[in-house]
Amino acid sequence: MSKKTLLNSKDIEIILHRLACQLIENHNDFSNTVLIGLQPRGSYLANRLTSLLQTDYNIKNLESGLLDITFYRDDFRRRDEPLAATSTEINFLIEDKKVVIIDDVLYSGRSVRSALTALQSYGRPKNIELLVLIDRRFSRHLPIQPNYRGRQVDAINEEKVLVTWKETHKKDAVYIEQR
Repeated sequence: MSKKTLLNSKDIEIILHRLACQLIENHNDFSNTVLIGLQPRGSYLANRLTSLLQTDYNIKNLESGLLDITFYRDDFRRRDEPLAATSTEINFLIEDKKVVIIDDVLYSGRSVRSALTALQSYGRPKNIELLVLIDRRFSRHLPIQPNYRGRQVDAINEEKVLVTWKETHKKDAVYIEQR
């Protein structure tokens, strides 16, 4: 199995600032916008963007949360081993708010579909957008496209995109692994 570096920590830092600026352009002061990171891997990106928006761009009163989609997945009962659920941390209603769903990699679109179903428990949003660090555009099973993307990758199905964060792997990087 070979591994090729797609993005290093500096590339990711630049992309995070670009994504933050795009969010500011479209949501201004975030008074009616919430950021929701998909557990577990989208939580790192959501937390990093939330921190960046608050510290570097001085966005006040930014509401953000984390959403566990484990029990909403269509493959929940199809796995050999049971999926381990994480926690949902949404301490606000999303009724009539603009929601930005955040995940690390958009692959088949099934996680986003699960997130759309799970979000219904927290109210009816005014609008939902999708932000991803990596968009694997040729592998969709569902007609889902991101509004914000860090990098678009044309990886074939045998290739795996692996995102590592300094919080868990001591290094920010994105790799493509050949199987």
